[in-house]
Amino acid sequence: MKLMRVGPIGHETPALLDKDGKIRDLSGHVADIGGVAISPECLGKLAALDHSSLPEISADSRIGACVAGTGKFICIGLNFSDHAAETGATVPPEPVIFMKATSAICGPNDDVLIPRGSEKTDWEVELGVVIGKTAKYVSEADAMDYVAGYCVSHDVSERAFQTERAGQWTKGKSCDTFGPIGPWLVTKDEIADPQNLKMWLTVNGETMQNGSSTTMVYGVAHVVSYLSQFMSLHPGDVISTGTPPGVGLGMKPPRFLKAGDVVELGIEGLGTQKQTFIADV
Repeated sequence: MKLMRVGPIGHETPALLDKDGKIRDLSGHVADIGGVAISPECLGKLAALDHSSLPEISADSRIGACVAGTGKFICIGLNFSDHAAETGATVPPEPVIFMKATSAICGPNDDVLIPRGSEKTDWEVELGVVIGKTAKYVSEADAMDYVAGYCVSHDVSERAFQTERAGQWTKGKSCDTFGPIGPWLVTKDEIADPQNLKMWLTVNGETMQNGSSTTMVYGVAHVVSYLSQFMSLHPGDVISTGTPPGVGLGMKPPRFLKAGDVVELGIEGLGTQKQTFIADV
C-alpha cells in the first residue's frame, strides 16, 4: 500500500493511493497514519479493504508528511561510501547517529524555508524508514519485522550551522521545514530490496544526485538493529538513512541553495517531492 495524509497543515486526513492512482479516504478506518495504525495487524486490515469503495479525495489536495506523531527523527551520517568520499571523510566504523527535530517535518511539496543567516543551505535525498512496532534490543535477523515501510526523506542541511559553529550537527539539520517526508509511506511488501533503489535529486532542473541505495554502508536491517541497542524505536519513528554523492558541499566549488530555487527528488518506488526554497523572514 501507499499510505498518505492529505489536507491543510494540522488537519490532514489519512488516505491511500489506490492501484489506479486515486486518493482514497481512510478516516472511516483509522484516525491517522501513525501509531497503532501502522502496526502489522492494522496494516493487514487496511490492505484487506476494498480500496475502490473508499471515498475519493481530490487529487489537487495538499499532501502532508506521510506519517503522524513521529516521536524521533533519527539520521545516519556518512552512510554512503561514495558520499563519504566526496566530503573527504572516511567511512565510520559504526553508524553515525544524529537527531533531526520533529518540528522540521513537513509535507513533500511544501515550501522550504532558508533560515535567517544561512549561507550554506544544502540538499540530500535519503531513504526514510518508518517503524511500525516497538523495537528494543532486536537482532539484525529480526529487524525488518519492525519496519512498517519506506518513504522519500529530504535531509535539508545548513552546512555552516552544522559544521562551522560549536557543538553538534543537530542545529544545522533541524531548522523549520528541513524534513520533508513523503509523499507516501510505502509498505515494505511493495519494496523487494531497499538496498537496490535508484535515488535522484535536481536543482532547477539540473541533476545533482543520481545514486543508489546499493552504496549504503550500513543497510536498513543493520541500522534498525543497531539503533535499538541504544534506544527503543516506536511506531511512527522515522530513520533517514544517508545520502548518495552529489550534495552541494561536495562540489568544487561548493554550491548552495538560494531563495527561488526549486528542488525535485525521488526514490524508485517511493514517489517524488518538489520544493521551492524561500527566505524565512
